[in-house]
Amino acid sequence: MGHWLQRNIIEPGKLPLLLALTAFVLTFLVTRVITRLIRAGRGPFGNVKAGGMHIHHVVPGVVLTVLGGFGAVASSRQGFGAAAFAVVFGVGAGLVLDEFALILHLDDVYWSEEGRKSVEVVVLTAALVGLMLAGFSPFGVNDMTSQELQDRSSVISTVVINFLFSLAVLSKGKTRMAIFSVIVPFIGLIGIVRVARPASPWARRFYRRRPRARAKSLLRAYHHDRRWLGPRRKFEDFLGGKPDPAPGRVLSR
Repeated sequence: MGHWLQRNIIEPGKLPLLLALTAFVLTFLVTRVITRLIRAGRGPFGNVKAGGMHIHHVVPGVVLTVLGGFGAVASSRQGFGAAAFAVVFGVGAGLVLDEFALILHLDDVYWSEEGRKSVEVVVLTAALVGLMLAGFSPFGVNDMTSQELQDRSSVISTVVINFLFSLAVLSKGKTRMAIFSVIVPFIGLIGIVRVARPASPWARRFYRRRPRARAKSLLRAYHHDRRWLGPRRKFEDFLGGKPDPAPGRVLSR
């Protein structure tokens, strides 16, 4: 284990990235445990208030992210300073993205259905950073030889082609596949081949006069959502806690 860590993490200068990812994941998990205890009225924890105003943990998260980011830029990739700033940045990013839904909606939706977006973004971020830590580079540049990397035209063409692949997948309504295809281009190829989502720009543009394609898109989306929506919601509830039920609408007579 020590030999693997030295060869694959420390020597390539990836230790700060590993520390940042570890701090990011642990901060998110600890924060969710504390907020769930506060929600249940258990333990010694409580909301932080100043002058009657609730201070969300995204505020110290922004401060830590700024400190860690500027500190990492000012330091080298080796040494104690780089490791310390990486941990600070990871903690700050964990606090910020745990309230991503609040930033997106500009409203306290932490325990609402919209608050699930925070869990989705955290899981997605951790997965992408994990792929980079494993040796994947954006837009597939890691697949090129040293001689190809010296040729700027090869690098630029690879980046442009894979970027266009990602945009095409995104236009098909497959957001997660488009994001992952930036790191793993083969995923983008799968997204290009598969049928677009019904409400996607691709479907509105190319399936408008193709009833069979529209029907196939609707059927695929229905089966996909039916198969994966339930397990995904259970996983998000396990990580972030079950949202509060939406208030029922009162129908006027």
